[in-house]
Amino acid sequence: MIQRLLTLKNLLLLSILLMPLHGLMAQESVTFTAEAPRTVVMGQQFNLVYTANAEVKDLRIPEFSDFEILMGPSTSTMSSTSIVNGKVSSSVTYRFTYVLFPKQTGSFNIGGATATIKKETHKSNSLTIKVLPADQQAAASAAQSAASQSGSNTPQVPADQIFIRAIPTKTSVYEQEGLTVTYKLYTRVGIGGFENPKFPEFKGFMAQEVELPANQQWDMENYKGANYRTAILKQTVLYPRESGNLTIDKGSFDVVLQLRVSNPRRGSIFDDFFESYQDVKKTLYSNPVTINVKPLPFGKPADFCGIAGQLSLNSSINATEVTANDAVTIKLTLTGSGNLKMIPTPELTFPQDFEVYDPKVENRFSITAKGVSGSKVIEYLVIPRFAGTFEIPAATLSYFDLASGSYKTLTTKPYTLKVAKGKDGDQTVSGTFTSKEQVRLLGSDIRYLKTNITLHKPSGLILGQTWYWMTYVILTLFFALFLYIYRKQAKANADISRVRNRKANKVAVKRLKLAARYMAEKKGEAFYEELLKALWGYTSDKLTIPLSRLTKETIDSELAAFNVSEALRAEYANILQTCEYARYAPAETDHAMEELYKKTLDVINKMENTIKK
Repeated sequence: MIQRLLTLKNLLLLSILLMPLHGLMAQESVTFTAEAPRTVVMGQQFNLVYTANAEVKDLRIPEFSDFEILMGPSTSTMSSTSIVNGKVSSSVTYRFTYVLFPKQTGSFNIGGATATIKKETHKSNSLTIKVLPADQQAAASAAQSAASQSGSNTPQVPADQIFIRAIPTKTSVYEQEGLTVTYKLYTRVGIGGFENPKFPEFKGFMAQEVELPANQQWDMENYKGANYRTAILKQTVLYPRESGNLTIDKGSFDVVLQLRVSNPRRGSIFDDFFESYQDVKKTLYSNPVTINVKPLPFGKPADFCGIAGQLSLNSSINATEVTANDAVTIKLTLTGSGNLKMIPTPELTFPQDFEVYDPKVENRFSITAKGVSGSKVIEYLVIPRFAGTFEIPAATLSYFDLASGSYKTLTTKPYTLKVAKGKDGDQTVSGTFTSKEQVRLLGSDIRYLKTNITLHKPSGLILGQTWYWMTYVILTLFFALFLYIYRKQAKANADISRVRNRKANKVAVKRLKLAARYMAEKKGEAFYEELLKALWGYTSDKLTIPLSRLTKETIDSELAAFNVSEALRAEYANILQTCEYARYAPAETDHAMEELYKKTLDVINKMENTIKK
């Protein structure tokens, strides 16, 4: 009797402990979802399942005009309880299953169902189901048929049972117009593995890889009357860099097939129940693709950025009324689609009395099967040094608009900046700088004078001494010489263009050292990017032309004005082009990177010896 009372006491205690759990379950959010295959075949039935995590009342399904209900709903309930680290958790799942049969082929939408759950009306998600036509081939696969007819133990797989297609989104584009090439696997046989993929090189294109989902699943597709399981192996966005007919070569891929092998020597009736499979290695080749690339129309604007796509340009300023020595930020935002990684930075022209720092550029790009899209944000930081009213002209940028098939020019708003005079005693910025880190504030540097000094009468006059006057003359000459050198140096430092010209080679060598480090670390993209910075920066400093105004045409004409030989100019342009394309094209060999690095060093040294400014 006592033991029975103890058992009842334990049950009562357990019920009291589980009461908060039931309260938590009552507060659990309701889920009500619909599930069905994304692709079905005409003539085959499939299941449509509605699932809820609480009791369902008054379930109302949408009208299935494109499908026939063969059965349903069949209901089932599944509950589970688990104890993990002393914590008790339980769940209940309610399932309602309908068996549907498609009436016709095509892509159809099934609307959401409604149900009353916990005295509230909830609606499930909608579904899109693609119905493929029935397979026109025989029910027995050609692979198995060939295996039965061959006298050998190794099955032969026909080409139409498994293959890879290279599918371009377009076959006729403009230069710099993007297209996507998808490599898709089609199979009607089992696959045990996929290895040694050798994708083709995209010669004549800038290539940017599309990141595929890690949990990619098989899909179904009807191709030439047969239904295949399909999977995307690779997607690449391509931007043609030259006009004409460009061919993408075929690639090769090795797959391991799992094929059923018939046994001609059956020992017993049990052999019919135990099938034998064999792994067969097969090399697949993708089809080559030819793209017709049309040249861009005649009449490119002077500020053409070299991009074909769709762009928009906006600008903003943090303040239009400031005090001298206050920082002003102007932000430009380029938004759109196209080869955005190659788009140059729009140029803003500021008054000469402004301190202008290198713009801060932030790229926010996404690469999908539709191409490259996103935005490029450029922030200019300037500091006006004197009071007055200043005009900041608009920035312009031209591109080829694919929607209209014409060139378009984007223009930002001009700004009027009112600068008030600073207060007395304000700190100012000293010197001429090119980056924020070089700004140096000058504070007060006056020391107090000592007043408790006792003066003593000298013991004797030295004005009549010869050495005194000689010392005076020598000191005066030294002071005059120092003053002359100081003023000459100050004048040279004040001329920003001459300072940049003088230090151009030193800055370029520093960047080339960083490029050499990337080359040693086998970081190809970083190597080519640093090489480009060295070349563009050296040319900008040497020719005293802002980076935003530099183009290949401008560089060529300016170098010609300094008597740079045509061969050297051509070599310089060739290095620029190689670096630009190599960042997005397939990886180059270490030998090619080393050769390009040596050529760059040689070209800069020749430029340094030729250009005298």
